[in-house]
Amino acid sequence: MLAAGTNREKPGRGGEALSEDIRRVFSDSDIVFANLECTLPGSDTVSSEPRLISTLSQIKTLSSAGLDVVSLANNHTFDSLDEGFHRVRDALTEMNIKWCGAGDNIKDAFNPAMVSMKGITLAFIGVADKTSGASRFAGPISSGVAPNDPGIVCRKIKELRREVDHVIVAPHWGDERFRFPSPHQIRQAHAYIDAGASLVLGHHPHVLQGVEIYRGGLVAYSLGNFISNPVPFTNGDILTFNRFERASCILLADIAKSGVDHFRQIPVFDGGHKVQIDLSGWADRCIGKANHFLARGVTHQLYAIESFRVRKIKPIVDHLRWDKLKELRQENLVSALQLWIGGKP
Repeated sequence: MLAAGTNREKPGRGGEALSEDIRRVFSDSDIVFANLECTLPGSDTVSSEPRLISTLSQIKTLSSAGLDVVSLANNHTFDSLDEGFHRVRDALTEMNIKWCGAGDNIKDAFNPAMVSMKGITLAFIGVADKTSGASRFAGPISSGVAPNDPGIVCRKIKELRREVDHVIVAPHWGDERFRFPSPHQIRQAHAYIDAGASLVLGHHPHVLQGVEIYRGGLVAYSLGNFISNPVPFTNGDILTFNRFERASCILLADIAKSGVDHFRQIPVFDGGHKVQIDLSGWADRCIGKANHFLARGVTHQLYAIESFRVRKIKPIVDHLRWDKLKELRQENLVSALQLWIGGKP
C-alpha cells in the first residue's frame, strides 16, 4: 500500500523501507510476487475515499526491492481512473515487472503474467471480488479489474493448465479485519484448486488469515499488510494501522514441476519506518492464531460471531483508546452524545 502520505509533494515509503534481511529473502528467491495496491495521479479521481495514490518515485523502488510480478486486481488500481492505471502499467512494463489482474477490457484483465524459471512455467492471474469495493470491473469493451467470478476463473485455470505447469490465482477478497475467511471463500479457494490451480494467494482484509494445504494445492486466504503506509483523507483525517494490522508474513513456497513441495511463513512487522522480519514473536503468534482459526473449521455461526466482533465491538473498543479519543473533533463528540441519549445529531 504505497500511499504517498499526507504531503503529496513528498513521497511516502516504497521499496527502500524493506530491511536487509527481507531483501536477502527476496534475492534468494527465484520469483517474488505481491499485490500492488495503489495507483498514480491523474487528472481526476473516484469520489469515494480512502484513495491510495502513490508517486512515480515510489513505484520505481519496486524494481530495486526485487519484485518480479504484481497483481493489480484490487479496489484501488482505478482510484485515478484509466489515466492512473495506465501510468502504473507503463511504469511496471518499463521496469520489466510483470503484472496481471487489470486491463482496458475483460480479456486484457484476465491475461496472465507468464513466468518461466528453471524449466517450470507459471501463470499468475489476479481477480477482485465484487465485495472488495473496486470502483471499476472490466467488461467486454470497458476497463477495470478482473472480476472474481468463479465460473470464469475456473475456466481460465483449466485453459492455462493446458499450457503451463502451475497456475497461481491472487484473489482480492474477504471482509476487512476478519481473522479468518468466510465459508464461501473457502469453497471458492477449493474450487480453484480443483480446477487446477497450485496456489491461491489472497489479500484485502488487512490482517493475516490462515494457510492450508488442500488436495496438494496451497491456499493463503490473506497475507496481511506488508508495507502499510498511512493514507490521507481530504478532510485531514489519516487512515493508520494498529499493531495487529502491521503483522504479516512472507509466504515462501518451493515449487517443483509436480506441485508444491514445501512452504514456510516468515513473520514480518511494519514498524512505521522499516518493514522487517519480526524477531519479537508477535507476528509469529498472529500467524499461529490465524492458522489455528482455520484448522478448527470455519462455520457460518463462527463467522457471524466474528462479524459482530469486527463491526460492533471493535469500533467501540478502538475509540476507547486515549490516542483515538484525543483525535475526536468537538462536533463528532456532540453527535455521539446526542445519539447515545436517543436524540438526533
